[in-house]
Amino acid sequence: MSEGTTVYEQPSRPTDERVADLLDRMTVAEKAGQLVGTWSGHLGIHNDLDDVKRAVADAGVGVAAPFGWGGATFRDAEEAVSAANELQRVALEETRLGIPLLLIVDAVHGNAYVAGATVFPNGLGAAATWDPSLIETGAGVTATEIRRVGAHQNYSPTCDVARDPRWGRTFETFGESPRLCAAMVRAKVRGYQGDGLGDDDGVVATAKHFPAYSEPERGEDASPVDVSRYKLRNTFLPPFEAALEAGVESVMPSYNSVDGEPSHGSERVLTDLLRGELGFDGHTVSDWNGVRHLNNDHGTAADRRDGVRQSRLAGLDVESVGHVEAAEHLRTLVESGEVPESVVDESVRRLLRVKFELGLFEDPYVDEDRAHATLAADDHRAAARDTARESMTLLTNDGLLPLSGEEDVFLGGPNADDLVHQLGGWSVTDPEGVPGATIREALADRLDGDLAYEQATTLNEELDVDAAVEAAADADVAVLALGEGWYLHEFGPQVDAGTETGAWPTRSELRLSAAQRELVDRVLATDTPVVGVLVTGRPLIVDRLAEDADALLMAYFPGSEGGAAVAETLLGDNDPSGRLPISVPRSTGDLPQHHDYLAHPTPIGADEHPDSYDPLFPFGHGLSYTTFEYESVTADATAAPDGAVDVTVRLSNVGDRAGTETVQVYARQLVSSRVRPERTLVGFDRVSVAPGETVEHTLSVPAEALGFVHPDGEHVVERGEYRLFVDDEATTVTVE
Repeated sequence: MSEGTTVYEQPSRPTDERVADLLDRMTVAEKAGQLVGTWSGHLGIHNDLDDVKRAVADAGVGVAAPFGWGGATFRDAEEAVSAANELQRVALEETRLGIPLLLIVDAVHGNAYVAGATVFPNGLGAAATWDPSLIETGAGVTATEIRRVGAHQNYSPTCDVARDPRWGRTFETFGESPRLCAAMVRAKVRGYQGDGLGDDDGVVATAKHFPAYSEPERGEDASPVDVSRYKLRNTFLPPFEAALEAGVESVMPSYNSVDGEPSHGSERVLTDLLRGELGFDGHTVSDWNGVRHLNNDHGTAADRRDGVRQSRLAGLDVESVGHVEAAEHLRTLVESGEVPESVVDESVRRLLRVKFELGLFEDPYVDEDRAHATLAADDHRAAARDTARESMTLLTNDGLLPLSGEEDVFLGGPNADDLVHQLGGWSVTDPEGVPGATIREALADRLDGDLAYEQATTLNEELDVDAAVEAAADADVAVLALGEGWYLHEFGPQVDAGTETGAWPTRSELRLSAAQRELVDRVLATDTPVVGVLVTGRPLIVDRLAEDADALLMAYFPGSEGGAAVAETLLGDNDPSGRLPISVPRSTGDLPQHHDYLAHPTPIGADEHPDSYDPLFPFGHGLSYTTFEYESVTADATAAPDGAVDVTVRLSNVGDRAGTETVQVYARQLVSSRVRPERTLVGFDRVSVAPGETVEHTLSVPAEALGFVHPDGEHVVERGEYRLFVDDEATTVTVE
């Protein structure tokens, strides 16, 4: 491509010069247009881009979301590529300056709104692998599949630390530990962004939802998160700090208010904290209708225009779905002097830099054949299957598993033969064109014995439970695939997923639905050995299964390859090595419940005080088909505050097959200036051990992991003794 006559059209010129030249040529209206986005469903019109094209041509809208929830879901790569290229054509040919579009997508576990793409386990399942390298690989696959259909920015990773399992977005998170979440977030950013904005296989990553979203009052999505500065900095900010350290290019504020301020309209959050204190220099993007909420819901803005003003002065760069209305409001706010043009110019500079460095001014188009060859390529599906395999978390097993494959098996439950339920939210709601197999299909392919199937229930309604009980009674083993299905946010919108919004699952009920509990009770009464398989987005209270089933497997939302991973695990081809990234409570009355609870008095005496942390299954729990024994743990006697502690474990595999253990190191500060957790995760590593083998494995724990952040933002590692725990073994290190 030959260079144009203007500076901004010349790829040989430095990006800063190209940005400055283009910015100087832009009118206020063109600047305002660049800073708002739109989507193909904004008027309820799906797969119709006419409204988006008009917004681009008439208002110079600079960002668009033709993919995914609220926009279009595409049957195949051809439709997605066609939409992306048509929008880019309009931007280049029907606007004065020919500025290409930045196309955005919600691809939080694969490019899952394009049927035919590779779909990975959702966040909680990914975290159950405790394997950041695997998550980085998966994010790289997702980035490549995103770019091949024409998108450039992914509204992921989710950096929220899940502290209330009632919350409907728990499945998107990496669980309850700030350190585990931070490790996974760092891996996802690296995987998405690759070698930087010039990487043809990379995309812009977006850290969301800043600064605290995931412990909402009542567990209700977007309700206030009322936290102390101490908790904000030690629980919620670490994953965002990890994202920034990894070079994340974009950050999204949260819907909710924190300390009485909606994040989308808070200068304290978006400018003072994010840019001033944490040093972020990328661009910020609104959540879907986050700016509209300022006047519609929070009541901190007088009207829509005032909400636009507040968000811009707070530090927001792009209003993701502001459409033409937001662009017009921003133009008039600048012309009236209510928003300084310098504020808008700085936001435009950030956005144009991204577009230039992505290479969009040289070639914004994508090739359909290349997309077809990339989506669900064999190596991509293999990566998704590896992730699903490593996520499988065996909660209980009395020796029934693994099955030999010779058994006659009964399979039932709402998640036994439903690919959409395996995908979970932020995915297509129609299985047509989706690669992969259901649990039923995968078991049928691998089982040598007979497989009888009866769904028996939907997620929340009984079908033919009698037939299921009869078939289970005649089988050698009954496998019940239970749990939740496709949902978003506050357990909806579920219409496209086959259930009615407001029906189970809901935030008020963490037990299985009444219909599923009836199925469990009646199959257990047959005396046929029972295996429970939980396909779910969050921990459910399953005490009946935990106590009376012969085995219980947590599969999370395992993605397009999840059916195969479940079948392989049940039959022993895959050793379950997943470990819980979140605690499973005994009852909702125990909430909140997490492993790193703060130390506190027991005024009536410890003997009379119920355990503060007594979940059904604790954080980090998971069984293998072999048995591991920790013989000892040792550590450096002393450490410097800016150094590291080497922790060595002696670990034996006393079983008869190979397995992988996740060594988890927890710490407690014995004397501290502020109340600290009873124990908190400070390090982890996966170790594979052959049968009969004993290994010594050393983890390096940075001393900073032992410290904490004061409410004023200062991170300290206090001198003194720290107790380190691995399994039931413990040792002490002194920070000098």
